[in-house]
Amino acid sequence: MLGMTVIRSMTAFAREEQTTAQGELIWEVRSVNHRYLDVSLRLDERFRALEMPMRKLLSDKLARGKVDATLRYNPNETDNHHFNVNEALSQTLLKQCDWLASQTTQAMPIDPLKVLQWPGVIKTQEIDQDALNDAVMTSLTAAVEILIQSRETEGHALKGMIIQRCDDIALIAQSVRQRMPNIVAEYQQRMTDRISELQVTIDPERLEQELVLLAQKSDVAEELDRLESHIVEVRDVLERDEPVGRRLDFLMQELNREANTLGSKSINTETTNHSVTLKVLIEQMREQIQNIE
Repeated sequence: MLGMTVIRSMTAFAREEQTTAQGELIWEVRSVNHRYLDVSLRLDERFRALEMPMRKLLSDKLARGKVDATLRYNPNETDNHHFNVNEALSQTLLKQCDWLASQTTQAMPIDPLKVLQWPGVIKTQEIDQDALNDAVMTSLTAAVEILIQSRETEGHALKGMIIQRCDDIALIAQSVRQRMPNIVAEYQQRMTDRISELQVTIDPERLEQELVLLAQKSDVAEELDRLESHIVEVRDVLERDEPVGRRLDFLMQELNREANTLGSKSINTETTNHSVTLKVLIEQMREQIQNIE
């Protein structure tokens, strides 16, 4: 992945099956969005010694997300039914039973199943636990790689959606910037016309001061500058080859602040509607960014 720009979603699923000499291994790994990396492992007790290496593998590969990893182990059927009888021990037990029988007049026939139940008489086939452990870690590595690929596929779609919203926001900012001189002039003209209709006498110099003050209060050039600057940074962050979810979430807060200020300074329905549209676009991005690693 070196040299490639990759955005990863935190929502993904992976399944990996592997057949070994000792049996079948099935990994199922699910991940959803989470502020930090939170790993939950569900394992057979025979694999508990691998829990720390498993956690390290996952933390090395994944930065954020709630991850649930489940391992199912199905031993080979032949291994379950194949066993050897310890002939020396069983013969010793039978001799002891014969001796006991000779000491009583009420001896019962020897039950072979009872002899087989004696500890050590039946020797089951030993499982190569080291080889099985190696297979478990290998299959987990494969499952995590599948999970990462799924995360990257979803992340690519999220990136496209965010870039489209950035384009829409940039167009709105450009439109507002171009229209603001006319909006302010139109508002000032409406105020002047309204005063004329009321037939009241107002000091021209005072009126001019009020109109200048109104123009200053409704000036949103700085807000538009910051809005466009944040959009540029969002695009830049999306090109970084590292986890960027937290940075993008912060930028959404900054964008929303500028959209709110734009709305509070609005002096006509056009800019008010633009402010509302901006907040809708930003919220759409924020919801999707919650899934980005």
